[in-house]
Amino acid sequence: MSTESGFPSPPPGCPAHGRVPLHGAEFQADPDSYYAWMRNFGPTAPVELAPGVEATLVTDYTAALQLLQDPDTFRKDSRRWRAFNEGKISPNSPVVPLLAYRPNCMFTDGADHLRLRQAVTDTMARVDSHQLKRNVDRISRYLIEQFNSRGSVDLLNDYAKLLPLFVFSELFGCPADIGDRVIFGINGIFDGINAEKANAVLAQSVAELVALRRSKPGDDVTSWLMQHPAQLNDEEMAHQLVLLLGAGAEPLRNLIGNGLCLILSDDRYSGGGLLVEDAIDEVLWNNPPMSNYAPHYPVADTEFAGRHLNAGELVLVSFAAANTDPALSGSRQLLSKRAHLAWSTGPHGCPAKDPAQLITVAAIENLLNELPDIELAVPVDSLTWRPGPFNRALAALPARFEPIRQAPNPATAAQKGQAGTSGTQGRPQGKAEKGGLWSSFLAWWKV
Repeated sequence: MSTESGFPSPPPGCPAHGRVPLHGAEFQADPDSYYAWMRNFGPTAPVELAPGVEATLVTDYTAALQLLQDPDTFRKDSRRWRAFNEGKISPNSPVVPLLAYRPNCMFTDGADHLRLRQAVTDTMARVDSHQLKRNVDRISRYLIEQFNSRGSVDLLNDYAKLLPLFVFSELFGCPADIGDRVIFGINGIFDGINAEKANAVLAQSVAELVALRRSKPGDDVTSWLMQHPAQLNDEEMAHQLVLLLGAGAEPLRNLIGNGLCLILSDDRYSGGGLLVEDAIDEVLWNNPPMSNYAPHYPVADTEFAGRHLNAGELVLVSFAAANTDPALSGSRQLLSKRAHLAWSTGPHGCPAKDPAQLITVAAIENLLNELPDIELAVPVDSLTWRPGPFNRALAALPARFEPIRQAPNPATAAQKGQAGTSGTQGRPQGKAEKGGLWSSFLAWWKV
């Protein structure tokens, strides 16, 4: 069936004419159908990110590469966003927090970008991969202990969501009270729950972390970043940390979740010989955790991929659509496994993709080793996805397994006996009575 325009009929919720909505349950339920429809427009398509927020989305692999590698024509500084500057976009729009300007290496250009980017890349290069792997191992062990005796778990919210937050809290040198609030803030911003309060809590907690490490430097990313020759001031420090914590935690949450979903639902992985690394590469190609992002703005009116773009027009890259571009189908297996665009590319490519890959693979391998019989508790086609134009993110990933009956931990039993009727334990199950998630982990680890 075709529309009057000659295009195939659009997917449910998608108008036959006008802009294609990237918000709503229909889009998240079947984004591939939307991307297929958008290719009728050519290498780019007119889209709506949220009610009233218009953009151009690049869906073609070659065009995406061209845009990402052309900083002279396309800039990242969102203070160029014409529609926002003209008051056509409400500051309260749900997509504005991930598009609004911040003085960090994601939203800057030229000399400012080079200075901030160098500070970040040099700092991340100091991360010891062996120590990072050890940290992931012990954090995953803690999280698994919280549910391994139950026989069921939501792998998204009880594991994939928490593990990156814990890893980054340790990596960035967050003490318990600050780490708890950082976790609350990041969760709230990306989940859209009390987002305004969450943003304020995150800003305050990061500012406190910067002040703490100014006075008491440690062996952590925060301290290394402020010791860099770029000499970041407190405001720049805070915004780099928000970028690194948020951009690290949310995509990793989705990558771990999407990877586990693939492995537990595909016989090639659950019963075959393919490796976790293979599953992650497949997810990055076909189901990337950040599906549509990389906001850019033309410096001047320009012709791009057959479309006229106005100066200051919001242009995004669809990593998901570009990676599945039909033009790649014949040559895709000849390409490097890393030729996908899930980490972006060009001057703003992800500066921490190797640590991210390490964390993801270790997290999944540890879970599968500890619970080798784990399986999905529901059919894969019944899983739901979180709404929003940017992420490809599961809402939940229920799984089941044979419960593990553990022998009592002597240290825990001793502490429980000393506590009398108070009921406190050395290795708390879930949140601690006082404090939050990071405090609970630290208390567990000290036993």
